[in-house]
Amino acid sequence: MRKILFWVHLITGLTTGAVVFLMSLTGVALTYERQILAAGAPRIHADSGVVPHGMEALVEKHRQRHGALPTAILKRADASAPVEFQMGREGTAYLNPYTGEEAGAGPVGARRFFRLMTDWHRWLGQDGAGRETARAITGACNLAFLFLVLSGIYLWLPRFYTWQHFRAILFFRSSLAAKAREFNWHNVFGIWMALPLAVVVATGAVMSYTWANDLLFRIADGKPPSAGVPKKKGGGPPQRFPAPPANLQLTGLDEFWTRVEQSHTGWASISFRLPASPRAPWQFTVDKGNGARPDLRTTLTFDASTKQLLRHEEFADQDAGRRARTWVRWLHTGEAGGIAGQTLAGAASLAGVMLVYTGVALSLRRYAAWRSRQATLVSR
Repeated sequence: MRKILFWVHLITGLTTGAVVFLMSLTGVALTYERQILAAGAPRIHADSGVVPHGMEALVEKHRQRHGALPTAILKRADASAPVEFQMGREGTAYLNPYTGEEAGAGPVGARRFFRLMTDWHRWLGQDGAGRETARAITGACNLAFLFLVLSGIYLWLPRFYTWQHFRAILFFRSSLAAKAREFNWHNVFGIWMALPLAVVVATGAVMSYTWANDLLFRIADGKPPSAGVPKKKGGGPPQRFPAPPANLQLTGLDEFWTRVEQSHTGWASISFRLPASPRAPWQFTVDKGNGARPDLRTTLTFDASTKQLLRHEEFADQDAGRRARTWVRWLHTGEAGGIAGQTLAGAASLAGVMLVYTGVALSLRRYAAWRSRQATLVSR
């Protein structure tokens, strides 16, 4: 059984190795995206005697400069942070609420780099219709990687459970020949990173496949979600947040924003996703954490015409399936655990790179040895 599993493990690894290597490598590059972008964001000087502009005025100034409405607005409690106007995948504009002027371009180069890494991580660098095929490939290879990790846990364990045998696979050893060194590295990276790798890869599968998403809901509360998000025609991921209509009126936004701020003390940031139609409700998200803790978020939904609060939803108000699904994205990147969790997820991605490298190297050495034996037999 061990021999059969080994050969299935090896063939699967060689078949999917290139894509797994690329996803792992880009995963390493994306490890500290949040911190790097935050460090590069512009800062402003808050004058105590100056009254900041209202959000409606800031939106109008943004519309005049960029010729369109933003897709979302983010305001932080930090007085030195400008108001962020997100423009979909086009970037982010930073406005000084005290002057109404642009606060700076922000980390344009870093944002472009991380967008490129994300495109390769999810869609192998493809755009348009090619993304659908690329997403299917990355999803399948990610699922194969989950099998490699789980089967590897069994294969990495020594045949004899003694400390001498465990020590050989738990720690790096020096002064080894090339083949023995690669085997040692393959085991050490696999043993120590098996659990975080399993979490990273399994959560990736949930985001890739409807059946995996439904399985998570069934495990959590016994039933899958009532309806999935339809795929966008023409390839690529579904457009979850379409651009607001050009004629959208935001009269009353200042009043809503003040109500949200005053009703939630201790908020770290408040975001507003502009509605996709004039009749759509207005939704605000209050975050008391770092943006990666769904349990510290509150969602407020208002009727824009009547100014009535339609829904006040805390994390605890959601059913078990939705709570579990909300954590998936942040467990995948490790951000749910803060900087330590991100570091662990990045280390797991690095382990993925090394597992592919050492696995392929060992396979090539095995093949070369087999060819050498065949040549010897023929010469006889």
